[in-house]
Amino acid sequence: MARVDDYQQACDLARKDLAALKPDLLARYAGASIQRDDEGTTFFILKFLAREIKVNWPDLSFTLGEPEKGLSLQEQVLLLHYLKGSWETRGATPTGEWVAFQDIPDGRFYLDAFQKRAKLPLLKAFGEQPDRLQNLAAQAYGAAPIDFGDVAVRVDAFPLVPLVLTLWKGDDEFPPEGSLLFDRNISGLLSAEDVAWLAGMVVYPLIALAQEKGDQH
Repeated sequence: MARVDDYQQACDLARKDLAALKPDLLARYAGASIQRDDEGTTFFILKFLAREIKVNWPDLSFTLGEPEKGLSLQEQVLLLHYLKGSWETRGATPTGEWVAFQDIPDGRFYLDAFQKRAKLPLLKAFGEQPDRLQNLAAQAYGAAPIDFGDVAVRVDAFPLVPLVLTLWKGDDEFPPEGSLLFDRNISGLLSAEDVAWLAGMVVYPLIALAQEKGDQH
């Protein structure tokens, strides 16, 4: 498991590379809006899991909300890697072709981590009540239904990174099953390790929301 200093080093390296790029072009590739205030300060607004993240330029620090607060190191790593991937792919738009995690380059190597962080928790939380997934994902992420499995939703994690959470209802012969699918363009935007972390960041807030709603009954 990566340590805090590994994440910090990853952030430092990515920030150094990104700071040398043209900010207007980087924002365009990433699907972010670029703004400049009256003092000439440049920043981006980038959507990440339905939240508007302020990306300050050129130090590439991140803040969220009012009053402004910071993001976890792991979230910072994902944001920086997404920006790098957006630049390297010149803004690889989604293809509409969905692939399983193990079909992403190096996905099989990180498959166990992906299943522990995302697939199994999703199935445990929603396998017996799949219809709850659609409602809660709409609340959390503005997710829309999509035609997969028995219940499925599309979540736009980043402007260029959609993913699908899908569930199959169980019956007398088979238990419930679940899956996460990714647009094929993700292979140029994020590494398999990043995708595994991202998948968990999508699933765990939904589980927390389900528990919160359950406690209210």
